[in-house]
Amino acid sequence: MVYTFSYKKLYLFLFFIFGTVTACAQRTVVSGSVVDARTKKPIPFASVAFPGTTIGLTTNSDGKFSLISVKAQSRLQASFIGYKTNIISITPGATQEITIRLTPEAQELDEVVVKGAKRTRYTNKNNPAVELIRKVIENKEKNQPENYNYVEYKTYDKMQFSFLNVSTKIPEKKFFRKYKFIFDNQDSTTVPGKRLLPFYLNEKVSQTYYRKNPKDTRTVVLGEKGVNFGAAFDTEGIGGYFKHMYAEVNIYDNNIFLLTNMFLSPIAGASPTFYKFFITDTITTEKNEKLVELSFTPRNTNDMLFEGMIYITLDGNYAVQRAVLNINKNINLNFVKSMRVDLDFEQNPDGRYHLKRSNTMADFGLNKDKKGGLFGIRTLTFDNYIINKPLPDTAYRHESSLVSDEAKHRSDDFWRQNRLDTLSVAESKVYKNIDSLTNMPSYRRMVDIASVFLFGYKGFGKFEVGPASTFYSFNPVEGFRLRVGGRTTPEFSKRLMFETYGAYGFNDERWKFFGSATYSLAGKNKLIYKFPQHYLRASFQRDVKIPGLELDFIREDNFLLSFKRGVNDKYLYNDFYNFDYVREFENHFSYNLGFTKWTQEPAGGLYFNTLTPAGLVNDHLLTTSELSLNLRYAPHEEFYQGKIYRTPVITKYPILSLRYTRGVKGLFGGEYNYDKLVGRVDKHLFLSVFGYADIGLEAGQIFGKVPYPLLVIHRANQTFAYNINSYNLMNFMEFVSDHYQSVSIDQHFYGFFFNKIPLFKKLKWREVVSFKALYGGLRDENNPVLHSDLYEFPKDENGQPVTYSLGKTPYVEGSVGIENIFKFIRVDLVKRFNYLDNPNVAEWGVRARISFDF
Repeated sequence: MVYTFSYKKLYLFLFFIFGTVTACAQRTVVSGSVVDARTKKPIPFASVAFPGTTIGLTTNSDGKFSLISVKAQSRLQASFIGYKTNIISITPGATQEITIRLTPEAQELDEVVVKGAKRTRYTNKNNPAVELIRKVIENKEKNQPENYNYVEYKTYDKMQFSFLNVSTKIPEKKFFRKYKFIFDNQDSTTVPGKRLLPFYLNEKVSQTYYRKNPKDTRTVVLGEKGVNFGAAFDTEGIGGYFKHMYAEVNIYDNNIFLLTNMFLSPIAGASPTFYKFFITDTITTEKNEKLVELSFTPRNTNDMLFEGMIYITLDGNYAVQRAVLNINKNINLNFVKSMRVDLDFEQNPDGRYHLKRSNTMADFGLNKDKKGGLFGIRTLTFDNYIINKPLPDTAYRHESSLVSDEAKHRSDDFWRQNRLDTLSVAESKVYKNIDSLTNMPSYRRMVDIASVFLFGYKGFGKFEVGPASTFYSFNPVEGFRLRVGGRTTPEFSKRLMFETYGAYGFNDERWKFFGSATYSLAGKNKLIYKFPQHYLRASFQRDVKIPGLELDFIREDNFLLSFKRGVNDKYLYNDFYNFDYVREFENHFSYNLGFTKWTQEPAGGLYFNTLTPAGLVNDHLLTTSELSLNLRYAPHEEFYQGKIYRTPVITKYPILSLRYTRGVKGLFGGEYNYDKLVGRVDKHLFLSVFGYADIGLEAGQIFGKVPYPLLVIHRANQTFAYNINSYNLMNFMEFVSDHYQSVSIDQHFYGFFFNKIPLFKKLKWREVVSFKALYGGLRDENNPVLHSDLYEFPKDENGQPVTYSLGKTPYVEGSVGIENIFKFIRVDLVKRFNYLDNPNVAEWGVRARISFDF
């Protein structure tokens, strides 16, 4: 390889270096604390700013601050109610740490007599700060960007994640020496007092077009660039999850979504109920704008609320000109040591404001007292803002939401011309460093080992073995069960995937196995399970299953689910021949056309008996052939995308599904004609300071005469784990229906009540309540008591029925629980309210669940 160099390039290089040094020389960074001049105690929520600018903030609860200006600043001002404003000189263009002392405004007296002085009680009544915030609330609608008829603007989106305060001793250790080039790339200037080691970087430039009537928004991605961690990780999916945590902040919304939680905005309609407001300063900007600095703090520091300050214009618009949003250190939030959002607005020609820049920073760690951890920064910069300039209709028409290949492979010149922000020196090296890292054999081996613990699979290039959690399990029918399986990887083929497993039960001495082939129709280089999916899938499975058992994201032969309560001996051997055609669209509507041949054989204590004039007859096999159509609509759905799997990211939008199944008698041995219709709605409802609720509504109907294995066997749970989608005190096969309606509510209060109780407040426990009701029944044509040609409902060894139909009264159960125990355990006390006369049922139960939440 030959490298060429020229004097022109040398001059450009020197110009770049000189420009960088000059820019850094202008940068003024001041950190420190504000204290009472007499008592030396810190003053929380004091205002600190560079005079004559809008660059400022409030100190945290410990009186500390850190302030940055890209320009040289020579003075710093601090103020707080009841204290004299103090303006001090600082060194322009330098990084420095200082202590600012404020003197109380009260006049000195010769003699002071204290007689039980009481602290002034905060109240909203006759409070000028509250009156001002109500003015802001009244004018919210007209200050929203959507109030314009036409808007277009350019956005530069930069997302960065870094390791925080990595010890300088680590790269000197033998194991890490070969990775020293990674550890050398640390940044100590972006965030004062913190050393950042960036490992993830994603940049995106887009153009947005908005029209009010008819309402439409179109965003065109002009370019996107990001690191690539190799085949073991879906980097695009990781980036999507990061940006989901760092969602775009609109302070004019009543609720602000961050870190999978909803925070009440300080200018929400209900904000005076949950926040305290203080007028802390007035400012005149360089453009002669008059602003009021309004500081705010939560009434309860553990709730999902911000603290900080906002600058309000006094031009009659009462618009937000700047905002600083921090989270309190006492907030009931896991793994987040600190978080800050800076919003800067720019004035339009009509005098109103639009968001110019949004910067969100969060410090993550398992322990808030530790200095290490992760640090994430997302910066959004908006430019070329044009208002009320109509364009042709084609400018607003929806196009593909997917990023084009052209946008993913932009040149360096494109990024130099289109970045609306700059990369730090450390950020500019991330792409090359990660690329070098992924090409190292030692890194690949390390990732291969880690994937066994994280995902349960051991990779062998084009094939991987797993999941490890299913290698061994046990149940009453199979006894000890051993299983081994695997699947092909994208290295084998991006369009074709094979999956298989084999299992053996030492008690029933039977082999079980599974095999499937999936072929993508989405495109040559498109991963099979990547949105939007378009594939054909054929599979065969012979295995044992508990009727009515449905699990959340885990397999039935997971070792931990081997432990169950009560009598658990009724199983089915199933043979499934499946063929599916799946098609997803970019608007998140999808359909699935399927064919299933299903052969059931009773196992354990289960049997298929019919009563004939000659006596009981035991059928060994039940065969059905089904054609199905499944429709699903999940608007704005997002995924965390893995190599060959994906997990939905929770959003505020509902998920609608409708499934129609037709059983065809005589088709491939099918024994019954019937129709089955099931509809479901799922909604994640954000309730701001009151947490959130997961609501599920479902209804189903079977048309036709069928035996009980083809009825709806309602989802029961006899494990000791709390299952969100099942009835946790219902026994397996306890209830069957041919028509039903159900409702499920799982309410998480996120500590709203516990935050007021001292002990619970310290433990950061959170309260949770659930309610489930099931209406259902059985028509006479499907009642085996009235039709001897239908299978009898199962009975136990004493001849007592174990399967029933629901009467006029719905099945109801509810629970109260505590979650966030040790940050990941949920424990519920569950109560069953009716049908308590059925055999082997429990009125009360304790169930546990493991989940990781912020």
